[in-house]
Amino acid sequence: MKHLIDSLSLQYSNYTPECGCDEAGRGCLAGPVTAAAVILPINFTNSVLNDSKKISKKNRAILKHIITEQATSFSIAHVYENTIDDINILNASILAMHKAIDKLHITPQFISVDGNRFKPYNTIPHETIIKGDAKYLNIAAASILAKTARDAFMDKIHDEYPMYNWKQNKGYPTKAHREAIKKYGITKYHRKSFKLLPNQLNLEL
Repeated sequence: MKHLIDSLSLQYSNYTPECGCDEAGRGCLAGPVTAAAVILPINFTNSVLNDSKKISKKNRAILKHIITEQATSFSIAHVYENTIDDINILNASILAMHKAIDKLHITPQFISVDGNRFKPYNTIPHETIIKGDAKYLNIAAASILAKTARDAFMDKIHDEYPMYNWKQNKGYPTKAHREAIKKYGITKYHRKSFKLLPNQLNLEL
């Protein structure tokens, strides 16, 4: 793997353990929003690990293996389309992160979150960090696990509805995805609360 940058800092706070959280799939028209929570060992280093969007698919797969092998604790959670439609994508993203933290087998003493929105998780202190997945290894690790888990889910449901080409677009609003919606309508995996077509009136819900 090519070195992309100097190593990121391990974590945001001086608390131990701290978990990093991130999500994938907020902007998609179909499929779940997926979050991961990761606690890394204090001596963890990796000079390639970064925001999942900056890393090739091949390197994401390698990093996923490294993270799941070496993390002190990690977990992944999906929140599905019906819930996204019920509570909106922001609340669903935060819910996914909370669900991921719920599944950690170690209770973190601090939570660092990529982005600028979060709701308190019990009484554990937290911080939201813009572009945190490009600053801290634990958030970057969470971004890798969330992205790879969600991509695997979209690859699986692609076989059910191949005409939408989710194996390639992962549910994001590409021109081809929108054309397929226009031609075939929507599936149970589409988010009905999202603007699926430029003119929503033409879409049979």
